Parts: sequence; structure tokens; C-alpha cells
Amino acid sequence: MARIAITMPKLGYDMETGKVAGWLKGVGDKITRGDAIAEIETDKTTVEMEAVASGILVEIVHGAGAEVPIGEPIAWLEESV
Repeated sequence: MARIAITMPKLGYDMETGKVAGWLKGVGDKITRGDAIAEIETDKTTVEMEAVASGILVEIVHGAGAEVPIGEPIAWLEESV
């Protein structure tokens, strides 16, 4: 099974980092593409991040409160067969 990185999204033109405000899903949860999985905070707003793939959430790399550079993995999905 393939592992898919869930990366910190770029939500603004000049955004370089984002903050994981909280997780809406936990390790072991089945995720469907489009599910809201986390809340990401920028200097202007907090938005729900949607999954770009389906699978099982197998690892959360950065927990709530973590400041993470754009593009860095914040969690990993394992693709369902």
C-alpha cells in the first residue's frame, strides 16, 4: 500500500508557514477524499483542510499548535485498496 503525504497547504499569496489549529480526524480513521481532516490557522483566518486522497490516517506528524512550513508533511495516509 502506498503512503500519501498530507502537506501544509498554501492558503495565501505571502504565506510561508501555517499553524495546525486542530485535527478533526484521528489516527486509524478512514478518510474519504474531500473530508475535512484538520483546521489550519493563518495570520488572517482559520480554515478546514480537506483530504486530497482517500485512505486510513496512519500518522499525525504535527499536532495542534505546531507551526509548519508550506509543503511539509503534517500527516500520512495509507491508501486503501
